[in-house]
Amino acid sequence: MPVYEYTALNDKGKHVSGIIDCDSARTARQKLRATRIYTVSIKEMDSPSHKKEKGALPSLRPFARVSSAEISMMTRQLSTLLVAGFPLVTALDTLIKQTASPVLKKTMSRIKDSVEEGKSFAAALSEYPGIFSQIYINMIKAGEASGTLEIVLERLADISESQAALMSKIKGALAYPIFMALIGCVVLFLLLTFVVPNMTSIFSDMGKALPLPTRVLIGTSNFLSTWWWVIAIFIATAIIGFSGFRTSEKGKKTIDRTIMTLPIFGDLAIKLAVARFSRTLGSLLENGVSMMNALDVVKNVAGNILISETIASAAKEVEQGHELGAALGASKIFPFLSIQMIKVGEQSGELETMLNKVADVYEKEVESSLVSMTALLEPTIILLMGVVVGFIVFSICLPIFEMNQLIK
Repeated sequence: MPVYEYTALNDKGKHVSGIIDCDSARTARQKLRATRIYTVSIKEMDSPSHKKEKGALPSLRPFARVSSAEISMMTRQLSTLLVAGFPLVTALDTLIKQTASPVLKKTMSRIKDSVEEGKSFAAALSEYPGIFSQIYINMIKAGEASGTLEIVLERLADISESQAALMSKIKGALAYPIFMALIGCVVLFLLLTFVVPNMTSIFSDMGKALPLPTRVLIGTSNFLSTWWWVIAIFIATAIIGFSGFRTSEKGKKTIDRTIMTLPIFGDLAIKLAVARFSRTLGSLLENGVSMMNALDVVKNVAGNILISETIASAAKEVEQGHELGAALGASKIFPFLSIQMIKVGEQSGELETMLNKVADVYEKEVESSLVSMTALLEPTIILLMGVVVGFIVFSICLPIFEMNQLIK
């Protein structure tokens, strides 16, 4: 059914706007008029031919997207409405009117149409894989099958909010050191390309060999002043090349393998992937998704190809009758503590609870490690800046001291 966007006047003369789904613009006007809303303008948000394109939203900006925060908020609100006794279609219609994002509003309107036509909520969501993840869809499907859709929606909101909070903490912890490093690099570049040449020009008429530190400084300054554009092109090419490399299968494996071998960052990456895996698998199992289906879904959320391959290999072992803990432990990638906790959960019949505890443990470890790491990064960056600036000052002052000794 086409979706129309309208601006109108209500019975109090105030301007209102929104969207409505009807067979035609004329029907939409009649439907609005029946509610004492009088249209000023109305236009179709997309052409019917685009409806066949799953997940496509062609009439909107090319880079328009739905953020995870918007999905999380929508999920939480929908859960609240269902708990309050609203039928699914009525709850969706209520949310459509309250949603600010044009992309999400349009998507939800189409989902509501699909549900009204007889599709399940999960089937309607699956038409938009670019917005709703496979995990989200599978959990909704399990909730519909068990009659606990509102509970599943609440858990989905909890998961997305906790993951968003963790990522926000990671970004916040790294933002200041990265900003300091960038500012430091810019300051050093300006010093070497503009300030140092003016100060070292006085040494050109000395007629005496300059000290080694001064020659190194002048050579570096001349190189940056002359060839800065080559360096800029090289950096831009490297960034573009790296972006292309990381999108390839071989590139992803190489980068993930390299990250995992790094002394500090590798340990953090593994713990973060294990926390994400455990949280998602535990939630899927709690909501009635079978182990094999859950493993098939969760292997795509680890964020690391090597760990994803480990999960896929473990899934084959579980299918043959082996325990999950033993199958994951064979790879030697998952931390020992996580394997032991999963084994205890399997033996006690509390695997879902233990998986959530594993996620809690490693999320806290990642957070505390980041705090410690950033506490060391900031003084390290300041120290490096001090060393470089000190070298510049020393290299400039050294020949001046030598000149004073000759005069004496």
